[in-house]
Amino acid sequence: MTRPLKHWVHWPGWNRLLGLLEVPTLDQQRRLERVRAMERNLVLPAKAILLTALIASFYTSPWTSTVFGAMEVAVELTQFYFAIYLAANAIAALILLNVNRVPLTVAQWTVFTICVMDALMLAGITVVTLDAASILYWLLFLVLIVRNAVSVPLGLSQLALNFATGVCYLLAHVSESYVFDHLDERTQQALEDLGHAELSVEVVALRLALLWLLAICCAGVQALLERQRLAEEEAREFGLREGQLRSAGRLAAEFAHQIKNPLAIINNAAFSLQRALKQANPEALRIVEIIQEEVAHADQIITQVMGYAQLSEGRVEKLDVRQELDRAVETVFPPGVPTGVEVHRDYRGPFPPLLMQRRHFTDTIVNLLQNAREALNGQGTVRLCALTRPDYSVEITVADDGPGIPPDKIERIFEAYYTTKPRGTGLGLAMVKHNVELYGGSVRVESELGKGAKFILLFPARTRLSAGQPQ
Repeated sequence: MTRPLKHWVHWPGWNRLLGLLEVPTLDQQRRLERVRAMERNLVLPAKAILLTALIASFYTSPWTSTVFGAMEVAVELTQFYFAIYLAANAIAALILLNVNRVPLTVAQWTVFTICVMDALMLAGITVVTLDAASILYWLLFLVLIVRNAVSVPLGLSQLALNFATGVCYLLAHVSESYVFDHLDERTQQALEDLGHAELSVEVVALRLALLWLLAICCAGVQALLERQRLAEEEAREFGLREGQLRSAGRLAAEFAHQIKNPLAIINNAAFSLQRALKQANPEALRIVEIIQEEVAHADQIITQVMGYAQLSEGRVEKLDVRQELDRAVETVFPPGVPTGVEVHRDYRGPFPPLLMQRRHFTDTIVNLLQNAREALNGQGTVRLCALTRPDYSVEITVADDGPGIPPDKIERIFEAYYTTKPRGTGLGLAMVKHNVELYGGSVRVESELGKGAKFILLFPARTRLSAGQPQ
């Protein structure tokens, strides 16, 4: 319903023009807020009052039963449509009153349909009142244009709806002119004495052009405001994340200083003690060597933990998912270097930008691709899939058709220092889990022996660094 405008037009000049109206699709929450604010809280109560008045006018007033000829046909058609219109509005009211419980697509199509029917109903009333020249009806069509712009997401659907609203205004003039021309002369004269007048073609064309111009202006203003809002939100999020990363970097430096300095002192003292005990009991020398070995081991562990936790300052960037995935594939499977492993890519975009450190994303994907390549042992298939979910989060899947992971080991593979490889450090998958969860995402694994393994990553579109979690 909100397919980008440029996908429908293939002329380069038009694509550049329509590109000015393109903005990232509003998230589900913001679209629901618009529907609630405009359609449920404002339009629905106002329409209930207007429909009550129209029911009284169509079914209790005597004027609808005393018309003849072309006017009688117009009134009957409008009354018939009004019955359908009432039923449709009753259904729409039930949906809007429960808008939080129905799928967003259902709510949007309901609003779109009712907006079209409102324009047709206003056109019918214009005809049966024979007052198309009144500026009041034209103003009501202007109100419909603005209402459509608020309630329907920016895109082809909104412009098409507002264009159709203008067409309804034009049809009202044409139908009203036809009905008046087919009235008897006495009725025509009576209406003219009451002030009935027909607008010239130029005036109708001008009013129609203004309606469509307002529709374009509403779309343009929406695009500009949305771009500005997104720029401000991204700027705030960039600042927040970079501040948290700097704080984590300073904490890491303090941690290393406070722990490594005492270890260095202990190591120096042990070395001095070893020199002093050269002629002493060999057992005492062995104890000193143990102290030195354990100090070195502790120092190594601290260095590894710092690398695992990525405790360093970094710059948050706006990442293009497709480009970053391709870069990771080329890192693990360099072009022109035969590996015996086939890599199949399936990207179902467009993707929202991810605000995070590039190395966090790259290290995560590279780790999973390397694990898949090693599991295949030089022969097999790796599948890299990416898609945008309905809530605009990005789901990335790395799958292989290797031997799979034993069930008793699946629950432990994300633990730090746990590894099944002879030379593994046990930090690869732990780093993957850490880097994903750092931005509010999640990772899970699916595997069966003999059928390969599948790692599924989920990155929220609006990511936030975890509160209190070190970088």
